[in-house]
Amino acid sequence: MTTTVTVLLALCVVVGLLGIVVPVLPGLLLVWGAVLVWAVVTQTWWLAVLVTVLYAAGLALQYVLPGRRLRTGGVPTRSLVAGVLVAVVGFFVIPVVGAVGGFVLGVFVSELQRLGSTGSAWPSTVHALKAVGLSMLIELSTGLLISASWAAGLVWA
Repeated sequence: MTTTVTVLLALCVVVGLLGIVVPVLPGLLLVWGAVLVWAVVTQTWWLAVLVTVLYAAGLALQYVLPGRRLRTGGVPTRSLVAGVLVAVVGFFVIPVVGAVGGFVLGVFVSELQRLGSTGSAWPSTVHALKAVGLSMLIELSTGLLISASWAAGLVWA
């Protein structure tokens, strides 16, 4: 594999990691895909298997752990759906930053409508934000583990 292709794949990994923090791109998918391409082209099969297992585990944990937290916190799916819908609108109204504000607003308004008071709606909103933060942390950790595995593969190959 040429140095140019390796550098381009490294750029894809960096852009993917940034895409995890700033939700514009499918970050983890981009990181996994770039490393998988390198592993397949260089026939580093152990790395291809390892990063695929890490990717699958990261995806599973990304949905299981925050979902469990939300259930124990009593935040209904309806509020999360409202948050995501308003986040999508917010993303297009105020790029990137609007998604975060839209999510908070959507969850808060849904919880306010469900619970009837600001004092009751705000703790649920904070709980939902913590769950989203946990999901992002899991995704970033998985991306960093995949990147570190690739670094090991670069040294090994």
